[in-house]
Amino acid sequence: MGKDVSEGTFTSADRMRYRQKVRRCLDTFALMLDDFAFDADAPTTGLEIEINLVDGEHEPAMRNLGILEDLEDPTFQPELGQFNLELNVPPQLIGGDGLAMYEKRLLETLARTDAKAAEHDANLVLIGILPTLTVEHAILDNLSTNPRYRVLNEQILNARGEHISLDIRGVDHLKIETESIAPEAACTSLQFHLQVSPEKFANYWNAAQSVVAFQLAAGANSPYLFGHQLWHETRIALFKQATDTRPDELRAQGVRPRVWFGERWITSIFDLFEENVRYFPPLLPICDDEDPLEVLRSGGVPHLGELRLHNGTIYRWNRPVYDVMNGRPHLRVENRVMPAGPTIVDMMANAALYYGLVRYHAEQDRPIWTQLSFSAAEDNFHAAARRGIAAPVFWPGVGEVRATDLLLDVMLANAAEGLDGFGVDAAVSNHLLGIIEQRCLSGRTGATWQVDTVRAAERRGMDRPAALRHMLTAYAELSRSNAPVHTWPVE
Repeated sequence: MGKDVSEGTFTSADRMRYRQKVRRCLDTFALMLDDFAFDADAPTTGLEIEINLVDGEHEPAMRNLGILEDLEDPTFQPELGQFNLELNVPPQLIGGDGLAMYEKRLLETLARTDAKAAEHDANLVLIGILPTLTVEHAILDNLSTNPRYRVLNEQILNARGEHISLDIRGVDHLKIETESIAPEAACTSLQFHLQVSPEKFANYWNAAQSVVAFQLAAGANSPYLFGHQLWHETRIALFKQATDTRPDELRAQGVRPRVWFGERWITSIFDLFEENVRYFPPLLPICDDEDPLEVLRSGGVPHLGELRLHNGTIYRWNRPVYDVMNGRPHLRVENRVMPAGPTIVDMMANAALYYGLVRYHAEQDRPIWTQLSFSAAEDNFHAAARRGIAAPVFWPGVGEVRATDLLLDVMLANAAEGLDGFGVDAAVSNHLLGIIEQRCLSGRTGATWQVDTVRAAERRGMDRPAALRHMLTAYAELSRSNAPVHTWPVE
């Protein structure tokens, strides 16, 4: 959500004022898009990484507050669960050796943070869902102490009017009810940011929506939740269900979920913010004192606080972002599809695939979204989340094909061309996209390695909890080696 929140009780007057402020922000934003100078000098990128904390038994360690206090590093923040941290990597260009510099910075930062965590009898793990997490860990008392999480929990449950249900069918079937949004803390993601101009935003957002299936097929890393083997990227289903404000009746009526793929290709970033205001009631009706229209008329840069806060409670897989840095406004596409891990170099390979494919498709004369229906793009997304490396997708001119076959035949070359457009050194591009290639050829992702390792342990007589702990122990050690997951042995 990105904003500290302390208010816990909201009145009808609060909601009415907030709704009015959001609409005033939207009107101001429309004027800015017509004739305001946005910062778009270079395609700056950024990363957010959500991290798990485990104890000596590789169980969740509820120790983020003490670690954060000792770190005294503003790039780290708490996340929803006390066993989570979030790292906001400072933005930079990816041209030249920029992606390699990201990797170097992350290796240094996470090694230093892991050493600090060890002083609290904890270690860092980069993984989409912590396999040793149980229902008993995912409770209200284990939410981070920042008041904004308790307020968000209260507002989601109030909007829903009943307990939250999780019902996910995969190899196993998980069906539980929970009294809080705490299970959502199980989702730990890797998020990519890309700054774009207003004129190009629609192309880049549409391109990002088009390629999510290839991201998931090649990078799934979340096959287990609460001891159940579910989807290759179970985060996709879990996040949607754990924050769902709709009771069964509203779902049956087609009311849109707050975790949302979307429903159409866009022609402007305004389309997305306008949908947010039109379709979604406010969860956190907190107003500031800014009159955005007056700020704009006086030659200033509006912060659009209410519009940004509202946007932060609608969890699109590719989210539009308006932000102000150093007095200049800019726009970003925030890609929220990928899980954390397995290693830093694997995450950088995922970054190379994303940035390369998005650039390639956004700059085509005949864009892919003029040939691919939006519903087909969404079907591809869910197929890849469920089946990972084996997922079939529909693609124009090809029909139904395995996602990894299309990656090998076409998409990796497209991604290389896109990275070249960003000015990425060929050696860096070849190295990182080569990791994606080897995953496709070997059939090995973080998800398949986890499943194969657990099954091997179960064949040796371990029950599921012991097999998951054994797998996570090996995973954590291999992850620290920074060897790509396709090279990991099954133990």
